[in-house]
Amino acid sequence: MQPELILPIMIFSIPLVWIVMHYKYRDRKTSGFTEDESRQLRELLDIADSMADRIKTLESILDAEAPDWREQHDKD
Repeated sequence: MQPELILPIMIFSIPLVWIVMHYKYRDRKTSGFTEDESRQLRELLDIADSMADRIKTLESILDAEAPDWREQHDKD
């Protein structure tokens, strides 16, 4: 093979292989779940995100109204 052809072939083939592998295996992370289980997992993730937002809000309120609440909580 001619040395000047190696680089263009690699430049073309590596992204091509990556694209094929990406689309072949992109659903693998949830492939073990049924459709109902995937829906329930998405719902649980939404609930967890909502709870995290609420906790952040509560902590910001506590920081404003009782700045030393974290130290008091850590002592208990």
